[in-house]
Amino acid sequence: MTIPAGPPPKGPFAIDPKELRKEFLQLQAKTHPDLHSGEAKARAEGLSSLVNEAYKTLQNPLLRAQYLLSLRGIDVAEDETLKLDDPDLLMEVMEMRENIEAVEEESQLEPLKAENDRKVLASVKTLDEAFKIDDMRTAEEEAVRLRYWVNIAESLHSWEKGKPVVLVH
Repeated sequence: MTIPAGPPPKGPFAIDPKELRKEFLQLQAKTHPDLHSGEAKARAEGLSSLVNEAYKTLQNPLLRAQYLLSLRGIDVAEDETLKLDDPDLLMEVMEMRENIEAVEEESQLEPLKAENDRKVLASVKTLDEAFKIDDMRTAEEEAVRLRYWVNIAESLHSWEKGKPVVLVH
């Protein structure tokens, strides 16, 4: 099992993506609706949908953090007004946005992607540590921070020459 101890704080926040994919495929092989008929097919459709949704949530660190926090009654997924009172973070985000806007060629995105990937990994590490010690305040703050980095990653991925950079938070 990918998370045999269960969700944090008993189990880790970080998940091995290869193991998760392997387990997802095994579960899909058992629950796929095409393998069932009649009433069992309808049940399998529901289970297959749940397996797909769980996989989507678990493979994405931001969605995983948001889900785990929601289990504790902390909503960071739906509250778009949640921001951090961290001027340094806001400056970093604004600087990254300006750097993306200054890009002339797609090859210039690579260092920006690498830098943002490092920030995502640092957030995941902080989330792992926060969940491990059951520090929900830090986990909540870091999930909000990770949302900024994920939005930057999406902007980098959808970059087109001459188009403005839109960061949604």
